[in-house]
Amino acid sequence: MKQSVLDLQNELNGLLGNAQVDSVIALNELTIELRPSQAHDAFLKLRDEAQFDQLIDVCGVDYLSYGEVNWEKEKAANSGFSRGVFDFAVEEQDEQLNMPRRFAVVYHLLSIARNLRLRVKVYPEDTSMPKVRSVVDIWNCANWFEREAFDLFGILFEGHPDLRRILTDYGFVGHPLRKDFPLTGHVEMRYDVEKERCVYEPVTIENRVNVPRVIRDIEVSKD
Repeated sequence: MKQSVLDLQNELNGLLGNAQVDSVIALNELTIELRPSQAHDAFLKLRDEAQFDQLIDVCGVDYLSYGEVNWEKEKAANSGFSRGVFDFAVEEQDEQLNMPRRFAVVYHLLSIARNLRLRVKVYPEDTSMPKVRSVVDIWNCANWFEREAFDLFGILFEGHPDLRRILTDYGFVGHPLRKDFPLTGHVEMRYDVEKERCVYEPVTIENRVNVPRVIRDIEVSKD
């Protein structure tokens, strides 16, 4: 018989102890948060003692501007349209970019023997250089997952055997899934006939709104 999510939550509360920061049940799914310094040992317990022997996925998350909406009614009231037109006017401040708990590494685990799933979050302590310990030595399939999170979010995985970009080119600048990464990128690439190779140059595309504008009728005062 499949164990209930509540029973699993109580079990992990006792198994992980101080390594666990938080534990939440939502939509009949359990999500726990682990301390970065104790996450690796906790993952070993989850694999060996709780039988979560399968790592389904590892992904990065950037919580910069989380919950903010860029097409609010107040902004639209002054212009007649919204939805994206203010995207390029707002520049993130340094204190926003270095906000605590900006980045998270999310692990999805599966116990085949127990028919249970578990979501685990680890927040790197240093936002300016987000870093967590690699779990490749625990689940070998994490190799490419961690390389993807490094490539797209700039999250470093200590102990990874070959931490290189995996989706972008070796000369790519920045990490494209960070919320402060410009939509046009930092550089563009073209083939140079004279040099007979690809070259990188500053971006020539101007920032523009690439979503439909929503026109609204505005009542104009006759006074």
